[in-house]
Amino acid sequence: MASLALPGSFLDVNKTCHGRYAARNSIIRCNVAEPLMFSKESGRPGMPFQVNGDTSFANLLNANQLRRFPVAHGQNDTRLRIFSGTANPALSQEIASNMGLELGKIMIKRFADGEIYVQLQESVRGCDVYLVQPTCPPANENLMELLIMIDACRRASAKNITAVVPYFGYARADRKTQGRESIAAKLVANLITEAGADRVLACDLHSGQSMGYFDIPVDHVPGQPVILDYLASKTICSDDLVVVSPDVGGVARARAFAKKLSDAPLAIVDKRRHGHNVAEVMNLIGDVRGKVAVMVDDMIDTAGTIAKGAALLHQEGAREVYACTTHAVFSPPAIERLSSGLFQEVIITNTIPVAEQNYFPQLTILSVANLLGETIWRVHDDCAGGFEPYSSLGID
Repeated sequence: MASLALPGSFLDVNKTCHGRYAARNSIIRCNVAEPLMFSKESGRPGMPFQVNGDTSFANLLNANQLRRFPVAHGQNDTRLRIFSGTANPALSQEIASNMGLELGKIMIKRFADGEIYVQLQESVRGCDVYLVQPTCPPANENLMELLIMIDACRRASAKNITAVVPYFGYARADRKTQGRESIAAKLVANLITEAGADRVLACDLHSGQSMGYFDIPVDHVPGQPVILDYLASKTICSDDLVVVSPDVGGVARARAFAKKLSDAPLAIVDKRRHGHNVAEVMNLIGDVRGKVAVMVDDMIDTAGTIAKGAALLHQEGAREVYACTTHAVFSPPAIERLSSGLFQEVIITNTIPVAEQNYFPQLTILSVANLLGETIWRVHDDCAGGFEPYSSLGID
């Protein structure tokens, strides 16, 4: 007596809040007592299927009458796939682990002439694919790698491709400040779109208008909740706090940050920039005397702006100075400036990997893996950011 398996039949499927499935039985088995039979009326093949003890041909199910049910997927066998580039594999692994998934298998290598080769090592046909790749230094290498990864997924018939870009390079080139300049942020947005991405998930863009450069949906996830939770765990009296914006352009960011810190007062450092990566501090707007100053910015590159701002805050009587930023680019000589004793603590996130040789005693690295993982689940499940601590993130 043969045994026949009907894939996906009569499943008891329970779907959890994060789109993960559990099934009591993945297949239903029935016994076939006779060889394949053919209907005299239609000539179509049928299968003897026992219904209430009756195996007559009237109860045979032919190929067109078989009822199909959706195949359930286990926690590690969903239609969601996460792949990591080479820019920040540690963050990618942490995101996948927090989501209860495994990273997809992918081969990325470079030829002798520097060209990049990408091959997916597993099928993504019909899958919802997320590619985690910040375009951090070396920016051009990592950007090109992301574009080739997107192209590989598109040619492998992925249903949806989301570029998860924890740090979006070229974001500072978002407008023309002088004649005959390029707007590289728009160019990079076009490249990602034309490569085949259906959506972009970015963390703390340099400016909000960069979202408008994309012709595809953009989920902008601020890294502030991670830093705010850490500051809340420290024993700092709210009456002693003052939030400081290192330049006029960051006032909106600092104001939103101050509102979350018990509506702390705001101070602004006025600077005059004479060239790229060169800043000169002029004066301070606000009172910081005897207070704990928390400087907030989206990134630290050479640390020239934030270091000169910290020196000014100490001159104006600040008791302690904290530096908080999402993206630690840390171009030389940033480490020397940050570890010179101006800061009580430098708080960053892991959107960009920091080499161990660049660690210093005042450095604190917080993880955004849980934040990005939750956002990925919500995008995958078509949910909005409706509960704390994610309700204020603007995940629509």
